[in-house]
Amino acid sequence: MLELTIVIVYFIAMVLIGITTRRDATDTRNFFILGQKGSTLYITGSLFATIVGASATLGMAGLGYSRGLTGGWWVFSGCIGLVILGFFFARKVREYGLFTLPELAGKQYNEWVRLAVSVLIPVAWLGVIGGQIIAAGKIMSVLGMGTPEMWMVISTAVFVLYCLLGGQWAAVKTDLYQGIIISVGLIGGLIAIFAKTGGIGQFWAKLPQGFTSFPVSDKFSTYDLVKTLLLVGLTYVVGPDMYSRVFSAKDGATARRSVFWTAGLLVPLTLAVVLTGMVAAVLFPGIASEQAFPTVIKSAMTPAVAGLVLAALLCAVMSSANTCLLSASTIMTRDIIQKLRPGLTDGQVLFISRTGIVVLGALSLCIALYLKGIISSLMFAYTIYTAGVIPLVIAGFWRERLKVTPLAALAALVGGGGTALASQIMKIKYLDLGALGVSVVLLFLVSAIENWAHANAGQTAERTK
Repeated sequence: MLELTIVIVYFIAMVLIGITTRRDATDTRNFFILGQKGSTLYITGSLFATIVGASATLGMAGLGYSRGLTGGWWVFSGCIGLVILGFFFARKVREYGLFTLPELAGKQYNEWVRLAVSVLIPVAWLGVIGGQIIAAGKIMSVLGMGTPEMWMVISTAVFVLYCLLGGQWAAVKTDLYQGIIISVGLIGGLIAIFAKTGGIGQFWAKLPQGFTSFPVSDKFSTYDLVKTLLLVGLTYVVGPDMYSRVFSAKDGATARRSVFWTAGLLVPLTLAVVLTGMVAAVLFPGIASEQAFPTVIKSAMTPAVAGLVLAALLCAVMSSANTCLLSASTIMTRDIIQKLRPGLTDGQVLFISRTGIVVLGALSLCIALYLKGIISSLMFAYTIYTAGVIPLVIAGFWRERLKVTPLAALAALVGGGGTALASQIMKIKYLDLGALGVSVVLLFLVSAIENWAHANAGQTAERTK
């Protein structure tokens, strides 16, 4: 079967890249952040491939299938977030010269804040990695060979292996090639199936009512737009995966330029994916929304095109999975284990990080075997992360001016993240976005109380002299 052959060739190529990059990942600085030598080409390609994962392919095609053009906001919100990152933070983040986002939070506040952030991120990111693994199973089920669970195990083994071998070098180099395959495969696939709708005029006429509405529609309200812009878009402004690439750039200008290039490249790809979902709504009404892309591949493409698109989709989910996995392992190693055992040698740190990759990959696979929806599982993780971490990190860039305190940062993380977790478990409407408000209020309220208490204590001390 041609499709299977193309996929097997892709799997082998990714592992070979991991093997060839092993010699570049000989110490922690190279393994974690490329020795801070990343060029604009590599950083852009890696950011692009990382972002175009399960949610931006199968998930967003499903949104296009169920509600039309407004489904594109899942990634358009990220494009806006990247522009904000480029204008205000990318150069500043790179100039810190750090390894991880929790390390940055520690520089902004103190080591307790760093520890709290470093615990929250890996836990949340297990769900993100699990979402990519679920998508890999759904993609490969198109072949009609084996079960989705079998392909989930195989896909996990492949991306864990090449991540294990080459670290950040393997991730960045595979991401560059995967980004090219993603673009060619997804746009080529759309062109191949578009003719089956009878041309643009007939396609537009056959769409369900409201599918061409933008920026909001009867299936995507203003509240939904605001929620997506904040809970999803902000993860692009402050995200462990985004920052791992920014830290890896050779300088601040490269980081900034790469972020802007990525935002621009994402726009046409987003349109291609959403339109694919809309084509599926015309050709295959009545299927499950997240099966839109697999159904199009199976029923409307030639074997050669289907193989290319399958490889592109696998590239998308596996590049995201390996980046998230490496970020979580790096944070666990650098910000938790090394803080508890500061005397570890460079070789020991690398061994622990590689062990963490295997353990976290296995845990993510276990979670994936129980989760169902790609978008819902990722939204669960993003909501908790956004409310718990992002307000305190953004405020930390102007900590002296805003007078925010470490205690307030911890209160915002616990209060905002806890409220977000409650909103997801109990399905309380509006509390997901409200959790972000809780985090912001706690950050500034506790800071104000603490600053007032210190000032009052200082005045009392002056009077008793």
